[in-house]
Amino acid sequence: MTPGRKSLSAAGLPGLFHVADQMSLRGQRDHLRGLWARLVLAIVAAAGGAFTVRIGAVDVMAVTTGVALLAILLIELAFRADSPEIRWYDGRALAESAKSMGWRYAVGGLPFPLGTDEVAVARRFIDQTETLLKDGPTSEIPAPRGPSVTDAMRELRAADLPARRAAYISGRIQDQRTWYENRAEVNDHHARTSRKILYVITAVGIVAAFARAFGFVSFDLAGVASALIAAAAAWAGAKQYATLARAYAYAAMELRIVEDRLGLETDEASWAAEVADAEEAISREHIMWRASRSQATS
Repeated sequence: MTPGRKSLSAAGLPGLFHVADQMSLRGQRDHLRGLWARLVLAIVAAAGGAFTVRIGAVDVMAVTTGVALLAILLIELAFRADSPEIRWYDGRALAESAKSMGWRYAVGGLPFPLGTDEVAVARRFIDQTETLLKDGPTSEIPAPRGPSVTDAMRELRAADLPARRAAYISGRIQDQRTWYENRAEVNDHHARTSRKILYVITAVGIVAAFARAFGFVSFDLAGVASALIAAAAAWAGAKQYATLARAYAYAAMELRIVEDRLGLETDEASWAAEVADAEEAISREHIMWRASRSQATS
């Protein structure tokens, strides 16, 4: 960063952002780990049903299938009680809302414009933070450790418009756009890789099915391939690679336009309105993301 240039890092955002962000990250981790475990266990169960290995009178592979299915049931019951995906979605929605409010306040965007009673504006921000928490997720969330209005937010708010404009375009718009561009590329790569893997597994399953049909093998390898296909499809569906790649690419293009508009603002009133429009554009992507995740797990 250029010496003397104002900025607002993640550490300077409201305390509510940090606890909601951590809640979301933990929920995402637990949800994906649980999903991965269930898919692997489903493949193990299918493999157990495809082969027969006896020790005395006991079919060890049948026992393996039963244990794997029991483990899947226990994970499902645990997740029904804990609902990590709800913690993931609710925490992310709350974190992004708190982040948006923090940036609006710090750079003088609506509904926290400059030129009015600063005490009243700070009180409005705190009141809206409280409302955000009350109307937010029903998931358990710890109390924020940091203040609602941080010193970094106050310092940036006290800067002149050119400094705030530069900080907002660089720290918020360009940072968010770069993240969207990177995630669009990564998700597109994963989408193409997932399709290739599905094609290969399907081909193996077809060969295995015909091999068993004509007596070349006696075990049900095609059943295992089917389980692998179902698991790969379920994982790709949960991750929503193709959908997110398109959504992130569109959001990145939209933020490029937003950045151009923001660079033209030179008075406080129009700047405050333009910041609000920029935050609404970012908010729309998060709403679409949450809707896509809800559909993927419904």
